Amino acid sequence: MLLGTLMALGCCTTAVADAITITDIAGRQVTLSAPAERVILGEGRQIYLLGLLEPEDPFAHVVGWREDFSQAAPDNYARYAERFPEIEAIPTFGGFKDGTFDVEQAAALNPDVVLMNIEAKAATEDAAYDEKLAQLGIPIIYVDFREDPIENTIPSMRIIGQIMDDEEAAEAFIEFAESQLARVTDVLAEANPERPSVFIDRAGGYSDECCMSFGPANFGEYVTLAGGTNIAEGIIPNSFGNLNPEQIIAANPDHVVVTGGNWDAYVPGGAWVDMGPGADMQRARTKLTALTKRTAMTGIDAVESANFHAIWHQFYNSPYYFVAVQQLAKWLHPELFTDLDPNATMQELHEHFLPIDYEPGYWISLNDD
Repeated sequence: MLLGTLMALGCCTTAVADAITITDIAGRQVTLSAPAERVILGEGRQIYLLGLLEPEDPFAHVVGWREDFSQAAPDNYARYAERFPEIEAIPTFGGFKDGTFDVEQAAALNPDVVLMNIEAKAATEDAAYDEKLAQLGIPIIYVDFREDPIENTIPSMRIIGQIMDDEEAAEAFIEFAESQLARVTDVLAEANPERPSVFIDRAGGYSDECCMSFGPANFGEYVTLAGGTNIAEGIIPNSFGNLNPEQIIAANPDHVVVTGGNWDAYVPGGAWVDMGPGADMQRARTKLTALTKRTAMTGIDAVESANFHAIWHQFYNSPYYFVAVQQLAKWLHPELFTDLDPNATMQELHEHFLPIDYEPGYWISLNDD
C-alpha cells in the first residue's frame, strides 16, 4: 500500500532538463536530470556547500532538509535565518542513520535528487530507503565533507556544481581553498620543522566522559597538514574514536585542541566551549580553562605551557577545513606563520563566497595575550 502511494506521488517528478551521469563519492554512477530544481538535503549542514555555490539564494532549490543545522550549529543557523527567513518554512525530517527518515514525506516533496552524506550509506541501504526512492525515480547522490574532508570535499563540491549547474562557482571556491591550504603546506615542506604532538579533544566537555578524538582523517589529518603529530594516530583506526585518560597522560601532548560549539540543544548548560560566530570570548576562555582540570590533563605539557586551545567544531563538517589547518599551523609553528592571518582568510571567504557576514569567535587559546 505504501509503495503504491509512493509510486503515485513519484509519477510527477519528471522535469524538462538534460540527463547527466555523475560518479558520486561512494563510487556509484547515478543518472539524473540537471540542473536539479528541487533538492532534499540529507543533512542540514550541506547548506554550507550550497551557500558557497549559490550565495545570493542558497535555499532556492531546497525543498526539504534534515533538522540538524539549527541544533548543531544554532549560531550560524540564526545568521542564515536572518538573511533568508524563508528557511523556517522548509519541511524538516529525521535522519537516515537513526531510521527516522520518512520516505513518503520525501516523495511528497517531489525532489529531483536527495543529497546524502556518505556516513549514512549503510543505514540507508539497511532500511532499503535507496530501493524505495529508486522505484520512484528519485536518485540519491552521496557526498562527503565529514568522514574524510581533505579527500572528499573538493570532489563533493564538483559533484554538486554539476548537479546544480554551478560548476564555475565550484571551481572558483576550489581554487581559493587549495591556494589557502598551500600557504601552510608549502611553508612546512620547505622548513621541515620538528612536529609537536597534539591531542584533539573532540567536543571536550560535551559529556563527562573523556575523551573523544580523531584518527588519521578529519581533524587528525588537519593536525598532520599543519605540521603536528596526532597522538591518536595508530590508536584510533578510523576518522572517529576514543582515547582514555591514561593514553593521553602517557602521550604527554605538547598541544591540546578542543573542538567546541553551541550545543544547548543537546546538552543545555554543558561544559563545552561555545565557539562560533559572535562567541563570547571571556566565557569561552573560562570554560576552556575549566577543561584543563580534568584527570586526562593531569601533568601534561600542554597545560603547563598554556598551549591549550579551542576551535569551532564545525570545521570538521564543513568545506572550510583549510581555515582550521591555518589556525592549527599558527599554534603549532608560530615562528613560521607570522604573516598568516586565518581571521583574514575567513573574512575573505565570507566576502567572496558566502551569503552572510563574517564575525570572529571561531578559535581561542589560553596562550592568547
